[in-house]
Amino acid sequence: MSLQDQVMDAMKVAMKAKDSQTLEALRSIKSALLLAQTESGTKAGISEAEEIKLLQKQVKQRKDSAAIYKEQGREDLAEPELAQAQVIEQFLPKQLSEEEVAETVDAIIAETGASSMKDMGKVMGLANERLAGKADGKTISNVVKARLS
Repeated sequence: MSLQDQVMDAMKVAMKAKDSQTLEALRSIKSALLLAQTESGTKAGISEAEEIKLLQKQVKQRKDSAAIYKEQGREDLAEPELAQAQVIEQFLPKQLSEEEVAETVDAIIAETGASSMKDMGKVMGLANERLAGKADGKTISNVVKARLS
């Protein structure tokens, strides 16, 4: 079942339950998917990798907004943002822990023979490729920096 079908099914459930926060998050996913399909110009849809990137972007936007609201003391606005982020995360693959990311990074460093920060670009490229959708870029970057320095 495609992501768009999953979102539509979840929207129906949220509508019946009158869950406005979940519905708002699902509508934003649907909107972003339609926008991405329109931009790519294909009727077939977008690839799974592009869908994952799109969902990760949506989650990051919600978490960033919530952080800003918390800084300003607006818990009333931060909570809905975090709730929407949780709804969107349901459609993402299971995220790896920092230890699991570190294992993958260690394997890449061993493969490439990287030994210093000069090799960070090479390691990051392979790590982002292998961990796409399974870990966010910030976590990967932090682990690579720690291992190479």
